[in-house]
Amino acid sequence: MAGPSDTLSQSDGQEAKKPRFAPYLFLEIECERPLLGPGRHLLADVERVRLGRGPQRMARRSRDGVLEVELPDGWMSKAHAEILREKDGWTIRDLGSKNGTLVDGERIETADLPDQTLVQLGRTFFSFRGKLPVWGAANLEADDLPRGPGGLATLSFPFQEVLVRSRSVAPSRVPVLLRGESGSGKEVLAQAIHTWSGRSGDFVAVNCGAIPQNLVESELFGHRKGAFSGAERDQPGLIRSSDGGTLFLDEIGDLPLTAQSALLRTLQESEVLPVGGTRPERVDLRVLAATHRDIERMVADGTFRHDLLARLRGVVLDLIPLRERPEDVPLLIAAALRKLAPERADVKLSPEAARALLEHDWPLNVRELEQALGGALALSGTAPILLEHLPPALHEAPGPVTPCLTDEQMRHRDELIALLREHRGNLSAVARAAGKGRTQVVRWVSRYGLDATVYRSG
Repeated sequence: MAGPSDTLSQSDGQEAKKPRFAPYLFLEIECERPLLGPGRHLLADVERVRLGRGPQRMARRSRDGVLEVELPDGWMSKAHAEILREKDGWTIRDLGSKNGTLVDGERIETADLPDQTLVQLGRTFFSFRGKLPVWGAANLEADDLPRGPGGLATLSFPFQEVLVRSRSVAPSRVPVLLRGESGSGKEVLAQAIHTWSGRSGDFVAVNCGAIPQNLVESELFGHRKGAFSGAERDQPGLIRSSDGGTLFLDEIGDLPLTAQSALLRTLQESEVLPVGGTRPERVDLRVLAATHRDIERMVADGTFRHDLLARLRGVVLDLIPLRERPEDVPLLIAAALRKLAPERADVKLSPEAARALLEHDWPLNVRELEQALGGALALSGTAPILLEHLPPALHEAPGPVTPCLTDEQMRHRDELIALLREHRGNLSAVARAAGKGRTQVVRWVSRYGLDATVYRSG
């Protein structure tokens, strides 16, 4: 059952109106204390940010538009750097720190801060975001975030809206269709909806693509003893096992057409006819379904029933890929480290490993991130996680371009290639020309399977 701490809601009723936008400074990762998670600071009314070392993690705002951020990072100077609002944007200035200020990996004295710029002070990483929707507190720490079941939380406004809609629809019996890429957390969200629903029965997850086709109907609807060879006793089936709870049909697009027809009848009548049975049985059914496939195109192709889709999409929730909510990457890193190694409260990251985690595009989403950290924890033992402990995809040249790019993505890729040629593979120069942070350009290069080094001699 969901408790008070499980409530996820927009502050100030912002789900009902268009959000305003403002710049933010994110504290991404403290390499010496990654389990603490990120922090987020609204810069709407800020003219200057002072960054430095202090006895504890602290953010303090003054009436004259100054935000002071202190961290117990032994590699930072007491007065390390400051960020200033200028007429045409924001700049960062090193204050004579001992270990310097790095902007997108390059040591600077003064530099502009375009959107998605990654800043390293000591062993702490920050990112600057030029224009994001305003929601939540002005200073927000990971521990202050509203959390749903299983620790579900976000620093991303679009994903927050998904969670708000999920929380709103949970108590009803309306079917929900979750759409999203592989590894984007569809089952995690489905489990959260079940918990928020308050239904007393079980959450029953079914991978429609993992059941042998000749057993789909028996597995879903159950069977009577003697219905077929090997049916030695009655089996209730997965649908009846979810009676009073929630049935989660993962990868619904893989369900054979014959089973789709039977499922449609079950949804229409709220009753199940077991294989070999003669009398249907009533069932208190709540269905959530999920797919990474283009289900509407499947309907047009005749491989998925249009009437079944109409029954399943009472509410449609589109899960956002991780590359489109980079502000959640540090939050997920902290959560994954706590989950995967609860006994390692002192786990640390090298700055190189932290940078690789923050710059990676995560094409396989949350699942890929958890796998990367799981392997790194195993390889590092009790030592800090180093760059070489991470998968090759995070620190080697990208592979071939991902197929099936949209026309818009192909145009964007061509524009990026033109900039790489013009600036001879210099990613910092490309970032300046595009008006973006170098971190974003690194993600684009990885996403499109490009290798910047091949343009450096041309």
